[in-house]
Amino acid sequence: MMNRLHGIIFSYLSNPDLRELTQNRNTCSIPYGGRYRVIDFMLSSMVNAGISDVGMIVHANYQSLLDHVGSGKDWDLSRKHGGLRILPPFGYAGKHENGYRGRMDALAGVRSYLQYIRQDYVVLAGGDVAVNLPLRDIFEAHIRNDADITAVCTTHPMGDPKGSDYFSIGTGGRITDVSVHPSIAQGCESLEVYVLSKDLLLSLVDHCAAHNIPSFSVGVLQAMSGQLKICPYIYDGYAARLQSVAGYFARSMELLDPAVRADLFAPERPIRTKDRSDPSTYYGPNSKSVHSLVADGCIIEGEVENSILFRGVRVEKGARVSNCVLMQGTSIQAGAVLKYAITDKNVRVNPGRMLMGHSTYPLAIAKNEIV
Repeated sequence: MMNRLHGIIFSYLSNPDLRELTQNRNTCSIPYGGRYRVIDFMLSSMVNAGISDVGMIVHANYQSLLDHVGSGKDWDLSRKHGGLRILPPFGYAGKHENGYRGRMDALAGVRSYLQYIRQDYVVLAGGDVAVNLPLRDIFEAHIRNDADITAVCTTHPMGDPKGSDYFSIGTGGRITDVSVHPSIAQGCESLEVYVLSKDLLLSLVDHCAAHNIPSFSVGVLQAMSGQLKICPYIYDGYAARLQSVAGYFARSMELLDPAVRADLFAPERPIRTKDRSDPSTYYGPNSKSVHSLVADGCIIEGEVENSILFRGVRVEKGARVSNCVLMQGTSIQAGAVLKYAITDKNVRVNPGRMLMGHSTYPLAIAKNEIV
């Protein structure tokens, strides 16, 4: 059944509210959870549901994303026919040079790709939400409900309302109203994953292009909720939306809860990532590691508490790290103290330095910086 479904991931956003974390990459390729990138979750959700063809729409700042996904081999998407396709803007009309204004704009930019999709149905998804979705169940519900569009949403809002959409669900289980970026949360929060037929998608892309409508939320969901049968699929499992530096820090710290990890990394739907055969982590004789997630390839000779360490992090003797997210290749040198900090890749904190943020305003240090 799932070979009737094609995946499209919107991977072109680079959220400025993530500041240092999106200086050299777009939101989808932000490292998350010790050894993953945010894009891994949506890619894995699609592969676990049996989807074999996925198109990733990119625009700018996507070198990091390309380095990570490569040919799609680690997700079993490196194929002669179909598989993973990167859809950059330069093959399309020049009007997209300054970035896509919204999802319908992005889809219009890759219309020639959409036209030749082999499957009857398409799932549209953002690559900037860490969630492990049962897409097989969602597609079955779409067919069962005879819906025009199935919209995945949650009754546990976690996003910033000013960057989120909300659905009102009426009698008969249909979405009757859509609030786009309101000042306060109201109703079910959209996870920005939608299932619809290829034919409907093409007609919507043409309609929105002809009327200069860039936004899927405004141009389709809001404007057509009366004409189209838009049904919700409520998913109340864990979902992390990364919309600010403080939000990234809070969502990362939630991974220290075993219940959250069990939900996000459900064994029946494994999350795949780029393989990097690192050695095991080394713990020195006087080291200490408490309530932390530590990836492979680290060297810990100091103290680590309530923290997430990515691959290849080094914490030297006398160094103390607490409530921190240290990305790949970070080096905390002897005697340094870090609290409530996020270090991007290959940051070096010199001996004896003390850096301290707060849980509501964590300190973020950009990639390759020496402090």
